[in-house]
Amino acid sequence: MSAFADVVFRGGAVHTIDAVRRRATAVAVRDGRIVAVGHDPDVRDLIGPRTDVIDLAGRALVPGFQDAHVHPALAGMTLIRCDLSEARDADATFALIRAYAADRPDEEWITGGGWNMEAFTGGTPSRQQLDALVSDRPAFLINADGHGAWVNTRALELAGLDRHTPDPADGRIEREPDGTPQGTLHEGAAALVGDLVPGLDAADGLRALLAGQARMHSVGVTSWQDAMVGSAHPGLDPLEAYLTAARSGQLTARVVGALWWERDRGAEQLERLLELRASSTVGRFTATSVKIMQDGVAENFTAALNEPYFDGCGCHTGNSGLSFVDPAELREHVTLLDAHGFQVHVHAVGDRAAREALNGFAQALATNGPGDRRHHIAHLQVVHPDDIPRFAALGVSANLQPLWAAHEAQMDELTIPFLGDERAAWQYPFGDLLRSGATLAAGSDWPVSAPDPMWGIHTAVNRVLPAFAEPSDTIFLPEQRIDLTAALAAYTVGTAYVNHRDHDTGTIETGKLADLVVLDRDPYAASPTEIAEARVLATFVEGKAVYTGEGL
Repeated sequence: MSAFADVVFRGGAVHTIDAVRRRATAVAVRDGRIVAVGHDPDVRDLIGPRTDVIDLAGRALVPGFQDAHVHPALAGMTLIRCDLSEARDADATFALIRAYAADRPDEEWITGGGWNMEAFTGGTPSRQQLDALVSDRPAFLINADGHGAWVNTRALELAGLDRHTPDPADGRIEREPDGTPQGTLHEGAAALVGDLVPGLDAADGLRALLAGQARMHSVGVTSWQDAMVGSAHPGLDPLEAYLTAARSGQLTARVVGALWWERDRGAEQLERLLELRASSTVGRFTATSVKIMQDGVAENFTAALNEPYFDGCGCHTGNSGLSFVDPAELREHVTLLDAHGFQVHVHAVGDRAAREALNGFAQALATNGPGDRRHHIAHLQVVHPDDIPRFAALGVSANLQPLWAAHEAQMDELTIPFLGDERAAWQYPFGDLLRSGATLAAGSDWPVSAPDPMWGIHTAVNRVLPAFAEPSDTIFLPEQRIDLTAALAAYTVGTAYVNHRDHDTGTIETGKLADLVVLDRDPYAASPTEIAEARVLATFVEGKAVYTGEGL
């Protein structure tokens, strides 16, 4: 075996994100692993006639980014269907739908999504608006946050929904004054139509996954946790696509699949989850986590709160949101899953949902004793101050989506007025969680928000959106800002820890896998307000380039 390196990076700022946050200028890679970390003279003797020497030219090398909560296959499905994610207002959304439908006259259903709630009054576009664009066949378009769908009259008719149809236990049908479905379906109500939508065939499912993976690699992401696999909704389940890609070698990322907990079922689904875990370890893919969705989102008033929402006039309503799983049953389910060696990944947006999840982890710890499950709670929009210390005490990681922690239309128009001043000040408490000793992981929830980690890091540090995203001039809860190193760590070693991959990824250290990212600048060398301007020039997995952009 040659003593020379396969690849050497030199002449730049190497941010190792190791325990002592060591800085270096050079890294050498052989057989997919890092064999040296130091300065340029330290790697000189490792350069042979076949070594690929990459001159960083003062630019930065960081560990491969890792996303703790994301849906790349679902995002890829949107990319190959009616993609509305770039439309910022209603007219632009209408134009994209009209053009898509006209270009595909033979498609049985018009599907896709990514529409922004803030583009429509109250965040609820109507069936009549969609009918004006496509009325000859059903349309089903998922919104940007994935918690609702916009449907036309034809889709409602096919599903048999009318003013007599009751709301499902885990969702709500937006209604016209006489009770007729208005066209927006929230949470579980979306499935009343969504279950009729033809799923992707195997070829399109794989194509969607690979499109999502390519986008993730282009922003430097080398590993992630997919927050919904093994779902009962075949049109949305990427599990087979992952397994196909893993078997063929087309899956170049490292992925943990979070198996979907069907919230209308109970402990009887354990056997299915055990079977899926056993059969779904292939190549770079494993399915060792279980995702429980405990509530919805604040914008449609389904996030579970300890106290009721306010109405537009500042008065308490009778609605405190939805706990999708009964809290007592949740404690039992979490304890059961923990006992069988599953990591539990909980979606919790409201303060009641976060508390219910923490109570479940507390019972699991008391019943089963300590283990190495590395449970985590995602989103954490509203967290009661009393619950902040419980994350560190219970060993539960805080899984953050930083791009949401800023003033923008959805926050200022659809959220803050209905939470009230006190609860609005409890939103996305990154700083408090960090100071309390909690382990921070980070992700994007793409396609809910953009997958670029540098944008998320920028927002975590500044609590304003990047300049090109038209941010507010007002810093969103400035006391909850975290520093650049803490934000980088959340997107690298923090998520590696959650995914049980911190032993061989997440930092730049000798012996670890060479999952690395070249940035076009050193983010520490400029103003924090410029962090989001950094661009990925190249992404490497085990020392092999999986993305190369311009400029390297």
